[in-house]
Amino acid sequence: MGLEVIAHGGTRYAEIIRADVKVEKTTFFSPAESSFQFGLLAHEAGFVEPAHYHREFERPIKDLQQMFVVQRGIVAVQLFTDDGELLREVELKAGDAIVLIHGVHAIRVVEDMQCISVKQGPFLGDQYDKVFVSAKS
Repeated sequence: MGLEVIAHGGTRYAEIIRADVKVEKTTFFSPAESSFQFGLLAHEAGFVEPAHYHREFERPIKDLQQMFVVQRGIVAVQLFTDDGELLREVELKAGDAIVLIHGVHAIRVVEDMQCISVKQGPFLGDQYDKVFVSAKS
C-alpha cells in the first residue's frame, strides 16, 4: 500500500506511511515548507551519524499537526472537508503511521489500540487544543 497522501481541493489533509514501506535511504515525504516533517530514517548497518544538535531557531507555526504510529490494534481515522463532509476514512494497523495536517478528524477504535502520538508544543490546555464540531458522515 505504501505512502498515501490524502488531499482535497489542493490542500493536504493527511499523509500515511504504511508499515510495509521500505526506503533505501532516509526519505521525508512532507513538503520542505511544512511545519511538521514526516518521513523514514534508513541507513545500512555500520552507518554512524556524527554527534550533533539542532540549532535553536524561532519558527512561527500557525497550524497544529498531529502524528501517531499504531503500536497495536486497529483504528479508523475519518477526515472531513472544511465543509464538514466526510472526505475519507482510513484504517490503520500496527506499524502504520499518519500525520494529520489539515481539517477536522475523528477516530473510531476497531480493535483495542495503543498509539505513539506526537504534536507540536507547548501544550496550552484542553480548552485551547480541541474544538469539537458537528461533522456530516
